[in-house]
Amino acid sequence: MAEARIQTDVIFDIVSRDSLYERPIPERHRIVFYLGHLEAFDWNLLHDRIPGAKPFHAEFDRLFAFGIDPVGGGLPDDEPRDWPGLAEIEAYRRSVRTLLDAAVRSGSLREEEDDEFSAATLLNVAIEHRLMHAETLAYLLHQLPAEKKIAPLRAPAPVSSTPRPRMIEIPTGVATLGLAHNSIFGWDNEYDLNRRETPAFAIDQYKVTNGQYLEFMQAGGYDDRTLWHGADWEWKNPAGITHPVFWKKVNGSWQYRRMFDEVPLPLDWPVYVSQAEASAYSRWAGKELPSESQWHRAAYATPTGTERPFPWGTEPPELEHGYFDFQQWDPGPVNAFPAGQSAFGVVGLLGQGWEWTSSLFEPFEGFRPFSFYPGYSANFFDGKHFVMKGGSPRTAAVMLRRSFRNWFQPNYQYVYAGFRCVENRH
Repeated sequence: MAEARIQTDVIFDIVSRDSLYERPIPERHRIVFYLGHLEAFDWNLLHDRIPGAKPFHAEFDRLFAFGIDPVGGGLPDDEPRDWPGLAEIEAYRRSVRTLLDAAVRSGSLREEEDDEFSAATLLNVAIEHRLMHAETLAYLLHQLPAEKKIAPLRAPAPVSSTPRPRMIEIPTGVATLGLAHNSIFGWDNEYDLNRRETPAFAIDQYKVTNGQYLEFMQAGGYDDRTLWHGADWEWKNPAGITHPVFWKKVNGSWQYRRMFDEVPLPLDWPVYVSQAEASAYSRWAGKELPSESQWHRAAYATPTGTERPFPWGTEPPELEHGYFDFQQWDPGPVNAFPAGQSAFGVVGLLGQGWEWTSSLFEPFEGFRPFSFYPGYSANFFDGKHFVMKGGSPRTAAVMLRRSFRNWFQPNYQYVYAGFRCVENRH
């Protein structure tokens, strides 16, 4: 828990104090909500397991309990004055941490005989929830103007040569998705283990780059209605969407909005776009987005028919395999990490940015919602969210496990997500 807190504390530390009540993304809460949310989540999840513990600030327990994921165009309209002051919130955070830490150190978190979930499982939930928010907060703050942030030191960027786009052939075979019950920790949507026969296809060796996406834009891709699904077109036009949200036109040239500054558009970096934009590009290119099972085949399968826990093999994620685990604030060239390639030679599947798929976020056979958090996944099995796989520079290493699934609405531009395309061979 302490390491996970470090990652979220680092995020809040880069925001100037007078900007904590800003709302960088219209669809999301103000930053100050998340300052209280992480402790409220931990408290609401665990306080029943602490002998003698009683709620000490029920109002904050409710106020900071849940984030939002607007579907259908509804946006929050609260004002900064509607939120408590920073001193109150910080006192709440300190109190929660003190109580929870004392219980964990003393080993007094109670096991409930009638509950299938152990205290250790709930601690894993709290830790991974916080680590997820370390990434959520990063892309949220990415949209905050640079002058409202305090830039930490950054590691040097990797060196690469200009990537040459090519496609890799993946033969027909089995893709193993999900987790077996009673194996390692996973979220409810990761269960149960299921195997899917996947016909042959070809997949881009690298993520689609900013340079490739610029060609799509220059060819009129945003104006060609035939490339867009009806709902995506109806979203794009009224909102005036004409380019990726991470791009900015300055004096006739494209600039890229990094976390703490702007630079000339890096043509060899992966493009970050919504699923709607990725789908339009794939149609323009005469290809498709991969399904979840196709992505798994490209990432984890081998020519001999076996499957790996990671694209590169069995060893845990290391710096040589890609940008992830909070190494960097921004991506780098798509071909910068050849050591992270899969058995078939597909590069950059973990790190540098999540990857959109064409698969709706749906339950696997055997899905059972967590009793302590029944809406975590089930609320989003609505036909309006799509699966993403992989990871970004701000994704914790623990969530690079093969079974982990991320998901967002197709019109959400802000997440660190790119894509690659496939061609079916059947």
